[in-house]
Amino acid sequence: MTILAIMASTQRAVIVGGGVLGTMHAVAARRRGFEVVHLEREAEARGASVRNFGLVWVSGRKPGPELGLALRARELWAALGARVPGLGFRAAGSLTLATEDAELALLKEAAALPDAERRGFELLDPTAVRAVNPALRGEFAGGLLCRADAIVEPRQVLPALRAYLAAGGQGTSGYTWLPGREVTEIMPGAVRDHTGAWHRGDLVILCPGAAHTGVAGRYLARGGVRRVRLQMMQTAPLAERVTTALADGDSLRYYPAYDLPGRAQLPPQAAAAGRARAQLLLVQRADGGLTIGDTHEYAEPFAFDVDEDAYVHLRARAEALLGGPIPQVQRRWAGVYSEVDPGMAADALYHRTEVEPGVVLVTGPGGRGMTCSPAIAEETFR
Repeated sequence: MTILAIMASTQRAVIVGGGVLGTMHAVAARRRGFEVVHLEREAEARGASVRNFGLVWVSGRKPGPELGLALRARELWAALGARVPGLGFRAAGSLTLATEDAELALLKEAAALPDAERRGFELLDPTAVRAVNPALRGEFAGGLLCRADAIVEPRQVLPALRAYLAAGGQGTSGYTWLPGREVTEIMPGAVRDHTGAWHRGDLVILCPGAAHTGVAGRYLARGGVRRVRLQMMQTAPLAERVTTALADGDSLRYYPAYDLPGRAQLPPQAAAAGRARAQLLLVQRADGGLTIGDTHEYAEPFAFDVDEDAYVHLRARAEALLGGPIPQVQRRWAGVYSEVDPGMAADALYHRTEVEPGVVLVTGPGGRGMTCSPAIAEETFR
């Protein structure tokens, strides 16, 4: 049965997974009049949904469907931000900074793309960069402003959305949140949790995140989805306001929007950055703290410890762009997210399949998960 056919008669949806993808599916379901039962195995989601920058990141997306998905998600985030202030939505934009000529040349190519206007791109010289973001007192050759990018508070998004749903923000009440319930069995139109309770619905949506074992493991074992590990940190509050999100020239290596001729001219990364596949992303939190990262690791089993060399490199890059020391680091963490394996499905933006009658599995958005989750959920109900 197709999802459209299910929707014609659906009264109840069961959503498994309390991360941002599962929660956005709950929002989308309630918007369409579904009664929603929402299960999460932990007391609170603890995965990539809260271990990220909180970036709604349009700037680096690949031209075509990926950019379209991100732009639609940006619209949905803005609409939610207007209704749910607790998300901390800020249309702050971003600056990607070049510190040498090859990086600047690549930014010029990006600013000349046919879709540059849709992304809100504008190439700025150093003086204009500092006018947009006065906190930047370091040395750089220029920057690419992306006005479409935005920021949310990742540790606040999920409880804020659940409170909104529980208060009947989509209309009449019809949302039940059941944390601490691990699903152990799936059958058409129903799941059973570890307490033995069955939860039945006309539609079941599984959003397991990076949990590739357990109840979803038998479906994911067919391949096509892999996991990625990253490292990040957060500082004490910086008194000065950093008005945009920031990215350094290393980020040009990792985002498909910059897969342009000039990419081949970029010099080698610093040794520590190359080993960790690092790029600097920096976002100031609502309390003034700076979230800084990140790294990429693809080979499992992942190490249980964190690599200090990567943190030293990222801190130095942040200080070079800001032109001074950053506050003391208060938190360090690693996270794991799920993404479609590019070696098996190069053009897929995420993984969605009906694994049992009336049971849909949605996972694998990769690093675009926080950005695109509202639009992915919308597509599930299309």
